[in-house]
Amino acid sequence: MNRYENLANVLSERIEQGLYPAGERLPSVRILSSEHGVSISTVQQAYRVLEEKLLVEARPKSGYFVTSARPLAALPAVCRPTQRPVDISQWDQVLEQITQLDTPGFIQLGRGSPDVTAPTLRPLNRAMSRAGQHENLLALKYDTIYGSLELREQIARLMIDSGSHMDASNILITTGCHEALSIAIRSVCDVGDIVAVDSPSFHGAMQTLKGYGMKALEIPTDPVTGISIEALEMALEQWPIKAIQLTPNCNNPLGYNMPDERKKALLRLAQCYDIAIIEDDVYGDLAYQYPRPATITSFDEDGRVLLCSSFSKTLAPGLRVGWLAPGRYHNRALHMKFISTGATSTLPQIALTDFIKQGHYLQHLRRMRNQYQRNLCTITCWVSKYFPCGVGVSRPQGGFMLWIELDERLDAQRLNRLLEVHKVQIAIGSIFSASGKYRNCLRINYAQPLTEAYEQAVKHIGQTINDMMAEL
Repeated sequence: MNRYENLANVLSERIEQGLYPAGERLPSVRILSSEHGVSISTVQQAYRVLEEKLLVEARPKSGYFVTSARPLAALPAVCRPTQRPVDISQWDQVLEQITQLDTPGFIQLGRGSPDVTAPTLRPLNRAMSRAGQHENLLALKYDTIYGSLELREQIARLMIDSGSHMDASNILITTGCHEALSIAIRSVCDVGDIVAVDSPSFHGAMQTLKGYGMKALEIPTDPVTGISIEALEMALEQWPIKAIQLTPNCNNPLGYNMPDERKKALLRLAQCYDIAIIEDDVYGDLAYQYPRPATITSFDEDGRVLLCSSFSKTLAPGLRVGWLAPGRYHNRALHMKFISTGATSTLPQIALTDFIKQGHYLQHLRRMRNQYQRNLCTITCWVSKYFPCGVGVSRPQGGFMLWIELDERLDAQRLNRLLEVHKVQIAIGSIFSASGKYRNCLRINYAQPLTEAYEQAVKHIGQTINDMMAEL
C-alpha cells in the first residue's frame, strides 16, 4: 500500500470514529506532512482519495473540511447492449422539459443552465453594453458566415488548454453548441444513416438525429470511464455505422472524464473503420481538475473529429454563441451553416471577444469550477440524507449535473408529476435514451447557489421517492 493510501486510511478512520466531526476543518497539508513524516504531495494525494470517497471537501483558501455525506451504495449501472439501431423517440417528454418556464417560487432542477448570477459576469454585461453603443453600428450588421475572426482567434488560444492546436481558419462560429452539433451531424451523415451514441446521452443531439431521419445505436457507457470501446467495436463489426457522437469530458448526464488512453483507443477504432467522431466538449472547461482534460480532437491527426462547443454552459445560455472545428469536413460544414442560420449574431461575438481579451473569461471559469465542486459536495450530502438507501449516484468530475438511479420499479416521469405540487422539476432519465431506457433515473442541476429553498426541493424529491417506494 502506498504512503498516501496509508495516510488516507488513517484520516478515514479518524473521521468514522468521530475524532473529526462533520463540518470540522482538518489539519493543514503542512501539519500532516510534518506529523507523519511524508511529503506535501503525499498528503495532497491522500486528501484527493478522501474527496473521491466524499469524506472530505476542499474549500478555496480555507483548507479541507469533513463532509456530512455517507458513502453512497453504488454508481449507476451500465446499460445492457442494444441489439439494433432504433428510431429515436421521447420528443414529447423533451418538449415538456424545455418549455417549463422559470416562474417565481419554482425550483428548476431539470435544465442544463449554469449560474448566471456570478459577479464575474458583470464585465460581460458591460461589454455587451459597449458593443451596442458602438458608433459605427457594427453590432447591427451581418458578420461573415465564418464568424468574427477576432473571436475565433481567442477560441483557438483557449483550446490550447485542451491540447488542441489549430488556426482560427479551422473554426466556425455557430448559434450555440446545438447548432454546432446539428451542422456536424449533417456534414457526415444522411437520412437513414446509423450513428453510435454513448448511453445515456445528451437528448438534444439525439433529437437532432431524429429530426434528420437517422437512427441511433446506443453503446453501453461506464459512469467512470465512458463509452465501452469493446461494445463499440462489436457494433462496428455488425452495423454500417456512419459516425460516433459522444461527450467524453464532463459528460452530460454522467459527469465522467474519459481517460486519455480510452480516447486514443476510440480514435484508433474510428480510423480503422474510417468513420467520423462528433465530439461535444461544451462542459470541458468546467472540469474540476487542472489542467482540464484533453479533447479527442487533440489526438486527431487526419481531421476525422468534429469538435463542438459553446459559451452556453461556461458563461450564459442566452449568448447563443458556440463554435465548430469540423476538421476535414470544413467545406461541407460551411454549406450546412449557410443553409441553417447563415451568420451568427454579431453583438455577442464582439462582447465575448472583449471579455476574453481582458482576462475575464479565465477568472470566471476559476470561480465557477470552485463553486460547482463545492455545490457537488453539498447536494451529494443532501441526496445521502433525504433519498432512500441504495440509490446509485454519479461522481461528476466537472460540470454541474448529477445522475441518480432509483429502484428499477420506479418511474421518474410519475415522480416529476408528483413534484409539481412542490414546484420542483427534475430531468427524467428516459429523455437521455433513444429507446426510452432509464425510466427509473433522473438528472438534477446543482449549478445555482444552494439556498435553503434548494435543500427543501431535494428533500421533497427524496420524500416523494420514499412515498413511491412505500406504495410498492
